[in-house]
Amino acid sequence: MPKRERDALARVPLFAGLSPRHLRRLADSTEEQRFMDGAAVVREGDLGDTFYVILEGEAKVVSGTRVVNRLQPGDFFGEISLLDGGPRTASVVADTPLTMLTLPRKALLRAIELEPAVGVKLLAHAASMLRRLERSPTG
Repeated sequence: MPKRERDALARVPLFAGLSPRHLRRLADSTEEQRFMDGAAVVREGDLGDTFYVILEGEAKVVSGTRVVNRLQPGDFFGEISLLDGGPRTASVVADTPLTMLTLPRKALLRAIELEPAVGVKLLAHAASMLRRLERSPTG
């Protein structure tokens, strides 16, 4: 299933524009995981070292007791903990059965070393998230 994994990564804005060789290398470091409806994929406050891309199914992002976002195929999460190895900023819970593509922190850091453009995109994405938080009425 390497083509499916490579295609899923290619649709993630952080990896768009990577050469086929780098995408293939990244895809080789991924693993497919499945979660049942209602399962917690990640928990707010837990240390994180994995990046996730939804292949099939839907999930909700929960901060405290509030649902702050809904995720569907092609959406991704875990990039903040992936960058700093720190605690998860929110929980992600499966709304339906989920099939996820997982990428460990070590593999992403290796990709950034080999292709600095990935690091630049990751920083731009993080900055965009910070701007949205600063503009939010509760942030």
